Amino acid sequence: MALSNIVIATRESRLALWQAEHVQSLLQARGHTVSLLGMTTRGDQILDRSLAKVGGKGLFVKELELALEEGRADIAVHSLKDVPMDLPEGFALACVLPREDPRDALVSPRYASLDALPQGAVVGTSSLRRVVLLHALRPDLRIEPLRGNLDTRLRKLDEGQYDAIVLAAAGLKRLGLEGRIRAVFEPDAMLPAAGQGALGIEVRADRADLIALLAPLSKQSDWLATTAERAVSRAMGGSCSMPLAAHARWQPDGSLRIDAAWGDPDAAAPLVKIHALAEASDFAQADALGVGAAKLLRDAGAH
Repeated sequence: MALSNIVIATRESRLALWQAEHVQSLLQARGHTVSLLGMTTRGDQILDRSLAKVGGKGLFVKELELALEEGRADIAVHSLKDVPMDLPEGFALACVLPREDPRDALVSPRYASLDALPQGAVVGTSSLRRVVLLHALRPDLRIEPLRGNLDTRLRKLDEGQYDAIVLAAAGLKRLGLEGRIRAVFEPDAMLPAAGQGALGIEVRADRADLIALLAPLSKQSDWLATTAERAVSRAMGGSCSMPLAAHARWQPDGSLRIDAAWGDPDAAAPLVKIHALAEASDFAQADALGVGAAKLLRDAGAH
């Protein structure tokens, strides 16, 4: 049964609007009437400090959650890696859509790969995860902060503020900017963030009608994989202030392998990498796999 009008709360960056419009088109194809409620979040407004210092990635979702709570919107579409590991009471993740490329991408007007960057080159990122993984690959690089939406980051690169920047491949591909990618990092070289490349739809937990309506949009294998990844981060107390990576991949035998890495942004401790493998046919098993991976990380020296 179609609802009279489904309102999607969304940030107003070009990528966020693409994501919301993508969900809008999927729902319209199923006969629903859908409109967008564009909003500016605190995460969009604070650009002079790192997210780790001003409250974390939850700054990108709080205003959207308020719109859900007040009934101004029915659903909120998020990049899953921006969604806090524990949602506030009264909210639920209704589905995870089919995942785009989860890898990181190197973008540079002059250099074709990380290895091609000269000694001491300036690379832009504000992700502590990317900082520690880049330092592990190229200790000589100067890693400088880079904030702003995707277009702002590309503009700063083009102005010559950086020799290269590292972005999520998914966002570039979704906006038709795949041509800007000079190289992608395979997970073995640079492990993605939990949930990277996936879109999640958040609703009020009491909206059983919406949860049922959104269920057909979900891809269960991607939801289970990202559940395991997010469980690692949750068990480690993860936020954007923690240099943590977690990425799950289905194996030919049907099991789920999760790789996780933790690094010290001050380079005072070596990079810690682990992997774990298990059956994950339901959310409880996927969550247990992630929790087990977090224990392996801590036992290996992560904290």
